[in-house]
Amino acid sequence: MNIKFIKKLRTDNGYSQAHVAKEINMSRASYISVEQGKRQLTLNEADALSKLYRITISDLVTNNKKKYKKYEQMLFAFLRSMGGDRKVPKTKLAKLLYLSDFAWFYNHHESMSGLEYRKIEHGPVPDYYFRLIEELDGDDKISIEHKDKALLISETRVGEKVADDLLNSEEKKLIKKIVKRWEDKNTKEIVGFAHSQIPYVFVDKGEIIPYELITQEDPAHVY
Repeated sequence: MNIKFIKKLRTDNGYSQAHVAKEINMSRASYISVEQGKRQLTLNEADALSKLYRITISDLVTNNKKKYKKYEQMLFAFLRSMGGDRKVPKTKLAKLLYLSDFAWFYNHHESMSGLEYRKIEHGPVPDYYFRLIEELDGDDKISIEHKDKALLISETRVGEKVADDLLNSEEKKLIKKIVKRWEDKNTKEIVGFAHSQIPYVFVDKGEIIPYELITQEDPAHVY
């Protein structure tokens, strides 16, 4: 387990050691031993901890800081590439990121971000996506506007300072191609498209979606 990362997750979320211990059903003393590196988490405890922070168990083993940063840069690349007033529904933004990761894997046998996607009711998404939106909003890097039942995401002046150095030129080109394909489509259309793809259809709810499944998709139906 990455002890420093586990401790950082707790402090970043403003949780006490006692609170986390209670959430994962262990004593405070035992949890303190985990943060001190004197005790390992059981599989059930690691699963409960990952659910508390909305990440995967593998994230607890290795700090995916670089992957998270690249995923953040991908998010801003989509916001900056969209036309109009650049206000993108939260759900649509999640699907655009999904398409970029799986389309990149289709051609390069590796995902763009390296993050794992999970099948949930509203679509394929990394557990980290929801935490990232909260963090960016808290850091004033994005603005969230409520409109009808949708949450519209847009970049702020603070967000404009986020770099894109982790994205190469080919990755940026793919993002622009995906934007061109979906820029004028509504959220319902892109959700329907993602839900009809092989990776989403052939995985049970709550499971991690294997990237390899996208290679079985029709080339015209990748993004």
